[in-house]
Amino acid sequence: MAKNMQPYLKRCRTLGISPAVMGVNKSSNRNPGPQRRMKKSEYALQLTEKQKVKFVYGVLEKQFRAYYEKAARMKGNTGDELMTMLERRLDNVVFRLGLASTRREARQLVNHGHFTVNGKRVNIPSYLVRQNDVIAVCDKSRSSAKFKKLVENDRFQPAPKWLEKSKNAPLEGKVIAMPAREDIDFDVAVNLIVELYSK
Repeated sequence: MAKNMQPYLKRCRTLGISPAVMGVNKSSNRNPGPQRRMKKSEYALQLTEKQKVKFVYGVLEKQFRAYYEKAARMKGNTGDELMTMLERRLDNVVFRLGLASTRREARQLVNHGHFTVNGKRVNIPSYLVRQNDVIAVCDKSRSSAKFKKLVENDRFQPAPKWLEKSKNAPLEGKVIAMPAREDIDFDVAVNLIVELYSK
């Protein structure tokens, strides 16, 4: 599978994303010195927004275009539908519930079959959750050091309003609504992505 091996912080700086959005708490103290700021063309702005969203959700071009085409066929606003689909990905939901420290880690955990949706094991990171779906850590995985540590110190961010973390079962969460445009945890001009693909 194709992978972008460029360092996280460098990629974040290039795309103008806070590392916190990626679940990374590091910050670069290095002073890059004076930089020439060139005015970006309209195409460059559109491309940057697309690359930003692809990088945040860890989606490759072919899959991203498939999401766009599916969103374009839906009745609502294409940009909003696109972002809603990306938010509904199982790896993103695992990250947003605080069951993984980064989306990259969440994707790996899902791939390894550590999670269930409505009691059935799902190992497809791109699986789209629906309203009332219950996402939980598998019974076998609960005894692992990683998830034990997670229960001991719940150090990750609170879940967004469209997700509900179970108070009685810390390794479980529920989709109580579909994500809305304002639930996205980073700034993105999604209209520029729509303009790029609709040319």
